[in-house]
Amino acid sequence: MTYSILYRGPLSSCNYGCNYCPFSKTKNSRAELADDRLKLNRFVSWIASHPQHEINILFTPWGEALIRKYYQDALVVLSHLPNVRRVSIQTNLSCGTAWLGKANKKTITLWTTYHPTEVSMKSFTSKCNELDRLGVRYCVGVVGFKEYIDEVRQLRAAIHSDVYLWVNAYKREQDYYSSADVEAFKKIDHLFEYNTKYYPSEGRRCDTGRSVFSVDGNGDMYRCHFIRTRIGNIYEEGFESNLFERACTNATCGCHIGYIHMPGLSMNEVFGGGALERIPVTAPA
Repeated sequence: MTYSILYRGPLSSCNYGCNYCPFSKTKNSRAELADDRLKLNRFVSWIASHPQHEINILFTPWGEALIRKYYQDALVVLSHLPNVRRVSIQTNLSCGTAWLGKANKKTITLWTTYHPTEVSMKSFTSKCNELDRLGVRYCVGVVGFKEYIDEVRQLRAAIHSDVYLWVNAYKREQDYYSSADVEAFKKIDHLFEYNTKYYPSEGRRCDTGRSVFSVDGNGDMYRCHFIRTRIGNIYEEGFESNLFERACTNATCGCHIGYIHMPGLSMNEVFGGGALERIPVTAPA
């Protein structure tokens, strides 16, 4: 069986201070980081001990994980495991990149995000150039604030044309975008309009809870990040019995890492095997 796992341990610290993020400029104590490291290492060992399952992994930390060497080491180890098809992580790319030289480039990918209030474009794109030289596949994204559209255009021009640049629609304000705004962002991200919607999901099929599931630092399983009903624990024998087809219980789904798994939306035709790391089959605009 092939499983896709979204892992989110107890880490909740970030070196950036984005005003829309609750984890901006937060710090974990040494004890909290030690606990996070132990739980991460246990998860890596669990993946290695289940060679009968092919596994895709996306790390979605509450904060920035790659400034921690133990996360870098974990991704390198996972990238070389024979049963890991893909391992990726969401990151602001503020870490060094030399460690990626030890990773398996066939399996490791990065989901990177540019934060214009926290880092210069020159600094960020220089890191992108380093990834290009290392042969690491990655995507680049930004939050779609209208006041930054010119800077997003510059970013699109500055990174390699083969790299997908996604724009996360800002949906906290109703009717935030005019039709002209949508068209402007679509010229940068040809898939932008997909992310502007909340998709009706209640009672509809979703692969989460069957072939896709979330795991926390204790090993507790949830069908996704947005339905907080525990469905099992990976460290208990027979965890597979907790995974079967379920209809969604939320009214809508508006996040890429959620709606991408709804078969009715046919997102697999758009992203194929790059759904978790947000790298589409189709070429960038």
